[in-house]
Parts: sequence; C-alpha cells; structure tokens
Amino acid sequence: MSAALPSDDLSPEPIAPIAQPASAPATVRAPLGVTPSIAAAMLSRIVVGLLAIVAFLALVLCIVLWQKVSGMQEQLARQSADALMQAAEARALARQAQETVRDTAARLALTETRVGEVALQRSQLEDLMQSLSRSRDENLVVDIESAVRLALQQAEVTGNTEPLLAALKAGDLRITRAAQPRLGPLQRAMQRDADRIRSTASTDSGEALRKLDDLTRGVDDLPTVNAVAMRGAGANPWEAEPVPTDAPWWQRALLIARSEARSLLRVGRIERPESVLLAPDQTFFLRENLKLKLLNVRLALMSRQVDNARTELGTVSATLNRYFDPASRRTQAAATLVQQLQAQVKSTEPPRIDDTLAAIATAAAGR
Repeated sequence: MSAALPSDDLSPEPIAPIAQPASAPATVRAPLGVTPSIAAAMLSRIVVGLLAIVAFLALVLCIVLWQKVSGMQEQLARQSADALMQAAEARALARQAQETVRDTAARLALTETRVGEVALQRSQLEDLMQSLSRSRDENLVVDIESAVRLALQQAEVTGNTEPLLAALKAGDLRITRAAQPRLGPLQRAMQRDADRIRSTASTDSGEALRKLDDLTRGVDDLPTVNAVAMRGAGANPWEAEPVPTDAPWWQRALLIARSEARSLLRVGRIERPESVLLAPDQTFFLRENLKLKLLNVRLALMSRQVDNARTELGTVSATLNRYFDPASRRTQAAATLVQQLQAQVKSTEPPRIDDTLAAIATAAAGR
C-alpha cells in the first residue's frame, strides 16, 4: 500500500528524519522513500514467510517420521509373527523330540531285557555244556575240593585236624590211582599242606583243660598278700630265733620276748594298698572271681575262641601277681601253669591249606 500524493505538486517532498534520543541505540534505518507502514508490512510478510517455511519443514519432518514409525511397526509386526511361528515350530519339534526319546527309551529297555535274557540263556547253556563235557579228571577235582573244604570247616569249628588230614590223604590216594600227570601239582600241594599241619599241630586240648582244672582246684589254697599269719614259715625275716639251752635265764627271756615282738609287729613297704587292705569277705569274692575267669578260659578253649582265651589268661595272671603272695610256692606253681597255658594258646592257630586250594583252583580252570 502507498500513500496518496497531491496532484498539484508532482515532485516528492523530502521527509525529514525523525529525531531519536541520544541515549537510544541505533536502529536500522528504512531505505529512502519507504514509509514505516510499508516497512512493517514487508517485515510481517517476511515473518509469515519464515513461519510458513518452518511449518512446511515441520510438516515434512512429521511426515517422514510417521513413515519411519509406520515402517518400524510393520517390521516389528513381521518379526513378532515370525517369532510366534518359530516358537510354534519349536514346540512342535520339542514335542516330537520327547515322543522320540520316549520311544527310544522303551525300545532300549526292551533291548536290554532281551540282552539280559540272552546272556542268562547263554550262561545256562555254557553251564550245561560244561557239565556235559566235564571229564573224569574234572569230576575228581570237584570231589576233592568238596571233601577238603568240608574237612577244613570241621577242623576250624572243632579244632581237631584229623578229619582234614584224612581228607588230604584220601585225595592224594585218588590222584595216585587216577595216574594223571596234570594233577601232579595238586597232589604235591596236598602233601605239603599235610606235612605242615602235622608239624604245626598244637597239643591236645585235654592237657590244657587238665591244667585249668588244677588251677581251679588250687585257688582256695592260694595265700593272699594280706594273709600275714599264713605266709610261708620259712621266710627268713620272720623266722623265730633259736634259744640256746646253756644261755642264762635273762638272755633266754630276752630272746623269747624279742621273737614274740617280731611275730606281733611287722614293718614293711606297701606298694599296693588295695591288695594289703583287702577285707576277708572281699577275699572270698576275689577267689570266686578268679574261678569264673578260669571257667571262661575253659569255655573259650572248647569253643575255639583263641583271642578270648588269651585275654582271660592275661587277666588271671595279673590277678595272681596283684592280690596273692608271690613268695608262696603255690602261687608260683599257679603262675607257672598260667604261663604254660598262655604259651600253648599262643601257638594255637587254625589250620591253613592255601597251597591245596590254589592248586585246586588252577586244576579246575584247566591251566
């Protein structure tokens, strides 16, 4: 828009510039010949144009972003559909795999059962073939093994080696009559075991039982440590001094008083107070307890319990050394019998025929 000019004066009049205060900052001056209204209109148009450009750019940017978001949504939808399809396929494959594993396990169990049945049938067939094809020598080895093992069990239970020696001798005679060189090592092993059993056989248990009976009968006569009046009269420290007949009366009286005082008074060192201070009723129970221990030794020997017999004999020996008079001949004899029994029981061992059993196993294996 432009201002109307007067028609009588066509020359433009100069417009005086507007004075501005000295303190105001300098502004952009409008070009010459442009009114303030025209400048404001131009400025507003420029601002509107800029706003239109910015709005257009924003719209374009929104459209681009919307297209991108739409593309992303479509891609996510496709990926979700693919994932669901793959999950369904995976579940189907897992179900199929489980069914396959179940079928395989059932077939494997059935196969193992059949294999076990076949193995059992094979072992039965092998046993049958072995029993049918067993030779006379193998039957002889089996018979000898049965007889020897039975005799060995009897010897271990009863302690008598005669049945075992008889079984070894019978096996030796049967091998000799068979005249088979393959059974020679077995025959020599049986002979070695028989010789070893004869050489290491312990004495008859009757002797040990007889010694135990003697000990049991002599327990009541054993003097205890606190039985001073019953100690051996031949003990030199307590023997009465002889009184000479030609001695003066005062000397004879002094010697008699001295012997009486020595018989009434005893001075010594007590190493075991519980043995010396034992009461008479306790002495009775001590003897009965010793008899019970000897009876336990007898039962252990008869039942072939060597370890229990050794333990009880050790207890009996300790009781004799602790509560009974070691200077008495009866106590010494009892201690000697206990030592003999300990040595006899210590040498008692169960019979062993390891060589014979090893030779029987070798002969049965056919090597």
